[in-house]
Parts: sequence; C-alpha cells; structure tokens
Amino acid sequence: MAYALTRPDRLSLDAFATAADLHPQLVHRLVALGLLDPDIDVTGRLWFRPAQLATVAQIRRLHAGLALNYAAIGVVMDLLARIARLEAALRAARRAPGSSERGRRRPGAGPDPTDPADRGRRRPGAGPRSDDSTDRRGSTWT
Repeated sequence: MAYALTRPDRLSLDAFATAADLHPQLVHRLVALGLLDPDIDVTGRLWFRPAQLATVAQIRRLHAGLALNYAAIGVVMDLLARIARLEAALRAARRAPGSSERGRRRPGAGPDPTDPADRGRRRPGAGPRSDDSTDRRGSTWT
C-alpha cells in the first residue's frame, strides 16, 4: 500500500468537488463565471489548487449569508480583494520610514492630546469640564 508523503499540488475536478462538498456541475458553473481559476491541461481537464477551497468557502458564505446569486458574488469578491489591497497599501505606507502619523486623524475627531498646539482644547460638544464655573448658556454656577 502506498501513502502520499506530501499534499497534492493540484486536485482533479472530481477530487476538488468532493473536497468542497459541491456537485461537479456547480464547480463548472463557478469556473464559467470566473469565480474559480483552474489550470487546464492539454486534454482539457480542469485542475484546481488546494488553496481554491478557501475561495469556495467564501463563495458559499456570501451565497448563504447575503443571498447573493453567483454573478453578484463575483462583483463582491472583486470589491473585497480591492479593499484588502488598499488596506495593505495603507499599512505599508504607515510603516514606511519617514511617514508621519500626524495629520492622519479622522476629520472631526477633536484635538490631539499629544499635540502641544492642541493641549487645553476640548472636543466639540464634549460638555463642561469639572473645573468650569459656567454652564453652556454662560451663566455662573452658584
């Protein structure tokens, strides 16, 4: 009896469908919609990388959780991939030497307590301080 010493680097259509718990015709449909990207050999057989099982899991979550059809799932997955790329670029830009965190605060977030120019200022609408002797109308507390 022979045992595999390594994981397979690609799965046939039937093996992939079994591992993903999908019917092979549905796998063909996902390929036709561009949701899965198999390798095709010279005989026309489809071969899938095991990492594409994670893609199938994401497709199933979007289909079940958001009740999206498979064509819409392609658009959502493209948007999610774009968001991931933009977030990665933002993280890389923040880690780059010479980048400054100053000036990257959310608009309307209020004063920065670490900025000497903002010390003593309060966030708009924060209410009176405990050491304030007047209320919002300007009358003195007694």
